[in-house]
Amino acid sequence: MTCQPLEASARPDGAGEAWSEVDLGTFFDVSLDLLVVRELDGTVVKASASWATLLGYRPDEIEGRGLLRLIHPEDVAATRHSIVEVETRRPGDPVLGQVNRYRHKQGHYITLEWRAQRHGDRIYAVARDVTDKVAAERDLIEAKAAAEAASHAKSDFLANMSHEIRTPLNGVIGIVDALSRTPLSPDQSEMVALIASSGVTLERLVSDILDVSKIEAGQLDLEARPFDLDEALAAPLDVMRLRAEDKGLDFVVRRAPDARGMFMGDSTRIRQVLGNLLSNAVKFTHEGAITVSIAVAEPQGGDARVMFTVEDTGVGFDSDHAARLFDRFNQADATITRRFGGTGLGLSICRSLVEMMGGRIAASSTPGAGSRFEVDIPLSRAASLADYDARERTTTLAGGGLDRPLRVLLAEDHPTNQRVVQLILGAHAAEVVIAEDGAQAVAAFAEDRFDVVLMDMQMPGMDGLTATREIRRLEAVRGSAPTPIVMLSANAMPEHRDQSREAGADIHVPKPITAATLLAGILAVTSQGCASEQTTA
Repeated sequence: MTCQPLEASARPDGAGEAWSEVDLGTFFDVSLDLLVVRELDGTVVKASASWATLLGYRPDEIEGRGLLRLIHPEDVAATRHSIVEVETRRPGDPVLGQVNRYRHKQGHYITLEWRAQRHGDRIYAVARDVTDKVAAERDLIEAKAAAEAASHAKSDFLANMSHEIRTPLNGVIGIVDALSRTPLSPDQSEMVALIASSGVTLERLVSDILDVSKIEAGQLDLEARPFDLDEALAAPLDVMRLRAEDKGLDFVVRRAPDARGMFMGDSTRIRQVLGNLLSNAVKFTHEGAITVSIAVAEPQGGDARVMFTVEDTGVGFDSDHAARLFDRFNQADATITRRFGGTGLGLSICRSLVEMMGGRIAASSTPGAGSRFEVDIPLSRAASLADYDARERTTTLAGGGLDRPLRVLLAEDHPTNQRVVQLILGAHAAEVVIAEDGAQAVAAFAEDRFDVVLMDMQMPGMDGLTATREIRRLEAVRGSAPTPIVMLSANAMPEHRDQSREAGADIHVPKPITAATLLAGILAVTSQGCASEQTTA
């Protein structure tokens, strides 16, 4: 049996038509939304009582007239377009609807959202008040714009502060590093070591604050470039080995035979994670050993996974503290900060970076016996091990087969930083020519030949980016091979590295520089077989 809808004329009491009219009238009287029926010429045939409630007009003030007179002047054109759309809409077409503003009888405007449908020669429409909804959406958009502007201002401020802090810090760390390589008495060596340690701590704090700000803003981007695993891990391993030995700790590195080669990924961030874990291990261990294990797992049909484990025999932590170990501004307990210092940002940054790379990081410990941190990161090989092993490597600063001292053009406006570079390279018999701004650097490059250019990014007058582009233009005019350019910058944000590469620099070395980071940067761009467009840390 098929149920049919009850038509008004089918009422058994014969009162169908009267019931329909009453029902329709009641519906127009009680509706909270605005109801309206109009002719195709715009004349309103019937309006609901809610017009009086919402806009102050009685139905008889609406009926017999058009509605365009009530619409905000700025919305008339869009409303006329919507009228045409409704009147010409074909069956099955989507109902687009429209939002416009209607003038209240008292003069202010109410925002309405309309839905309308044509039936025969009339238009049946319903509207509801969305004034508060539209205002809330507008406030949300404005708040979002204000938040984005504030975030941008914060990023600019952090970048500027990073530059202003790193510039003098570069002088301190660089000069102390050079001073430590000269003959010193035991007391002098101790004082120099204390200054160097304080400088490194301050530089680490600046970097951590910048990274946390970037992570919070979702603006920390990872690079995907070929890198040598040995070269990527060498710096943190070498630096932390020296720190461990200074404390009388054994430093053991266990490397699987196939844990080497070229991989695709962000070597800077991988180096940062390992360096942070090793730094903590050395800091929290007074006796015993630091053990680093490095391995690569290569499942069939999948990407390789680079794994490293850092173990120490330090103070350790219990299971309660392990739960919040990777939270920001958190350390094992309050006494840790007083005894060892630190901000509690390092492990939080490590976790964020590892997870951004698709990996995982885990920790386990026994209080008083030491800790173990495991990192597992998926990375694809950029070259086979056979190709990697066949590469010829150059390991001296002279590099590239030069039989003479390296000729270096240094573009740097800060006298202290000029002296830092001179002291570092002087020990390697390099010839350094100094230009105090970008324009002088371009002029010097046009008149002479250099093996490498060290370019400060931010200088008065012509900056390092502009000077780099000019040097590349000169090379194109000459038809000469590109000269390696190392960008030295106190601007350590990821976008600054990108700007360096876009301008034509081969590598970006953030300040403060040390002999190790500067020489590694120069070696990377002057050695045979080394890829360009790198970043040292």
